[in-house]
Amino acid sequence: MNNIIKVAVIMLAGASMTGCHIYKSYETPTSTPLTKAYAEALEQPVDSTEFGNLPWQDVFTDPILVDLINRALEANTNLRNAQLNVETARAQLLGAKLSYLPSLALAPNGAGAKYADNPFSWTYQLPAQVSWEIDIFGKLLNSKRNAQAAVLQSEAYAQAVRSQIISAVATTYYSLAAVKAQLELSRNTSELWKSTVQTMRDLKLSGGVTEAAVMQSEANYYSILANITDLEASVDRLNNTMSLLLNTMPQEWTVNPIAALEAPAVARNGVEMRLLASRPDVAAAEQSLAMAYYATNSARAAFYPGLTITANGGFTNLLGSFVSNPGDWFVQLAGSLVAPLFSRGRNIATLKASKAQQQVAMNNFEYTLLNAAAEVSDALTVYQKSIIKAELLDKQVEDLAKAVDMTQDLLLYSTGSTNYLEVLTAQQSLLGAQISLIACRQARDMAVINLYQAVGGGR
Repeated sequence: MNNIIKVAVIMLAGASMTGCHIYKSYETPTSTPLTKAYAEALEQPVDSTEFGNLPWQDVFTDPILVDLINRALEANTNLRNAQLNVETARAQLLGAKLSYLPSLALAPNGAGAKYADNPFSWTYQLPAQVSWEIDIFGKLLNSKRNAQAAVLQSEAYAQAVRSQIISAVATTYYSLAAVKAQLELSRNTSELWKSTVQTMRDLKLSGGVTEAAVMQSEANYYSILANITDLEASVDRLNNTMSLLLNTMPQEWTVNPIAALEAPAVARNGVEMRLLASRPDVAAAEQSLAMAYYATNSARAAFYPGLTITANGGFTNLLGSFVSNPGDWFVQLAGSLVAPLFSRGRNIATLKASKAQQQVAMNNFEYTLLNAAAEVSDALTVYQKSIIKAELLDKQVEDLAKAVDMTQDLLLYSTGSTNYLEVLTAQQSLLGAQISLIACRQARDMAVINLYQAVGGGR
């Protein structure tokens, strides 16, 4: 036993002199300006008042929406599966930790033999075997660390799914509110245009307009009725989407008809790395890099010997070639050292492949950071521009409403100063501007939702 310990000590000293980093823990890379900025952002204290760090209940305050989000978080199948993946990763981590312990096996056996006229000779053994792999070169250590990174990655993915569900429910909710607002506007407008058609018919009887004017006004009326059918279909699709998010059968969902999302003040001073460091997809990408790092360490460790100590003990009546009754206790102790000398290039190929996969993980990590920055920038731009656009569209709708009233009055009470085309054009322009205003407000709401998700919100 002393000789086994001496060999183990010599092997451990030799491994420490090689400097192959098989014992070193993963550290966030700082080899590029991008990853260096990310590493520095991780060291900064968390600001709980930042938009992405706000609880989702502080961002989405509509009571109907809050209830829908809570129901989705409880019932959504994708989130359940993500949570089960976390449990799977934790179970695998437990297995990696337990691999440090010795294995114990009990294998009782017995046999009988009879020769010529001699009576049966019975032999038996009640052995217990203990086997313990000494982790000198970090094989078990890197497997355990890989499993720990896998747990962190699965937790990050679960958080990403949670964030996506919250954003998806909010997006569907405000989209449904916007489409319903457009539908109500279109139905109200269709009633006004229906009266316009009747007005044109009356004017035709008095010689004020031609049959072409009546046909044109009817065509516009039918156009808006056709558009109403498209909006009704959109409402149905959005209701189905909400039902799917809540893991329930299709049904009609109630929304606040004047729902609007008020976002906290968001100033744009460029995309700061600390906004990206809290994103779950970025964290998951980094844990993928950590797993690749430990896989490379494991591939390096495969070049070094493995040391296993085994012990056998128990009770038997078979001592050498003699059968003794009653039996007696026995104990055996052994150590084995297996060093790879030639494995047909398998270890070399595995190491090369692991290094390549580690570089792939590094490239994916950097791309995830860049993509995250682009998403935050896009959401900020859309949010700020939609606010400006909504103010302009408000003024446009106000002017066009006045224009419609004026052209209708001129058509009814003035002779020759206007014609039916001006009335129809003004009505079409007003409807288009009103729909654009609703769409712009919806875009603003979507930008707030996208921004909240882009900066890692949804806790």
